Amino acid sequence: MTRSAIIADDHEIVRAALRGILNEIHDLDVVAEADNGIETIALVKAHRPSLLLLDAAMPLARGVEVFADAKRWSPETRVAVVTGFTSTAMLADWMAAGVDGLFLKSCPPEEMKRGFETILAGGQFVAQAVSEKLAEAATGADITAREREVLSLIASGEQNARIAERLSISPKTVEKHRASLMAKLGVNSVAGLLVHALREGLLDEYRQL
Repeated sequence: MTRSAIIADDHEIVRAALRGILNEIHDLDVVAEADNGIETIALVKAHRPSLLLLDAAMPLARGVEVFADAKRWSPETRVAVVTGFTSTAMLADWMAAGVDGLFLKSCPPEEMKRGFETILAGGQFVAQAVSEKLAEAATGADITAREREVLSLIASGEQNARIAERLSISPKTVEKHRASLMAKLGVNSVAGLLVHALREGLLDEYRQL
């Protein structure tokens, strides 16, 4: 029996690369592609594919929402997340969510093919680069959940007063979090914080790769 796959990514060049890898897997047909979250959910509902390759962030619906809805409509579909971001927190969140596979877009095609085959066979697969990033987390800066929230809002251009309002804390507390972040990350400017936020995938997720 031929198995089916859906590719969901808002970049055509990425979909084309993933399609090429899937086409090398025996008895697997790519039955549909999507470039936004809403379309992805509709296609999974219609096709109930054997495998869904899911970008971590696409327009119209967050990746985690697409994952949850995909599993709700098609529990048997195996889901592999393929992301361009290396945020250890984001990668850990996906692992905790229960995806069947986790890959970086920079992973070698040979590793992706091997991983997709493992997932289709009922196993789980975490790419080597992802495992290395998660291992590095133990030696990285110990940023709290609240500090991550503050960092994300700073990256979005919010001022201290607005951040305080949104998080229901005082502007003084926001400033303490900002100072703590700068100390932990070894930066001395908002620009330095923004560089870290970009690298960690904390900017507007609809602009993510």
